Amino acid sequence: MSKAVVPISGGLDSSVILSLAASVHDDIYAITFDYGQKHIKEMLYAGMQTDNYDNIEEHKIIDLTFFKDLATTSALTNNNIKVAHARDVLGDAQTVNYVPFRNMMLLSIASAYAEAVGAETVYHGSALVDSQAGYWDGSKEFLTEINNVTALNRKTKIKIEAPLIKLSKQEIIKTGVVNNVKFEDTWTCYEGREKACGYCTACSSRIQGFLQNGLVDPIEYERDDIPWKVV
Repeated sequence: MSKAVVPISGGLDSSVILSLAASVHDDIYAITFDYGQKHIKEMLYAGMQTDNYDNIEEHKIIDLTFFKDLATTSALTNNNIKVAHARDVLGDAQTVNYVPFRNMMLLSIASAYAEAVGAETVYHGSALVDSQAGYWDGSKEFLTEINNVTALNRKTKIKIEAPLIKLSKQEIIKTGVVNNVKFEDTWTCYEGREKACGYCTACSSRIQGFLQNGLVDPIEYERDDIPWKVV
């Protein structure tokens, strides 16, 4: 029996990851992390996503809120730092939206969970846009090195897979459409308001992906100038 641990944030990318994993593994162990981010709206959507699959064995929500007191340089965890808009990070080697060593910590915890439940695979939700935006822990090099670390385990061999790491946002959305992902049940925005802002780096790449596919994003935005056009 094939088992996998799938970290899900409630965002678009992790929803597509979940759809891919659920289609090839018998049992899915979903895990969501509260690492002290400014809002928990995304986590509420994570719960909606697990309801869409019959092979979710359990969905754990892990309290890591202490992390915000350590990751004080990130706009996602520090209330005194403004979330960067897409126009503000052009040319940045590492955006202020980056959370220090977050992915390494979360994947370590997910791998420990995988070993405990007997899962051979842990999924990592990084996409091509992440490394392009300066997230070193979303790069192909990071994926290679963290797999080198998990391979040191003398008893349990766990593989960390990132099926979206070479895909553009356009390709990720196209994959989600094929897998019948309910994009209305996802939240991408770094802000936690009633509607997605439409300006942060996460919103910008999501909007671009839908536009490139000739699709209308089913969520609502504060922006009213998005040129939705179905082709």
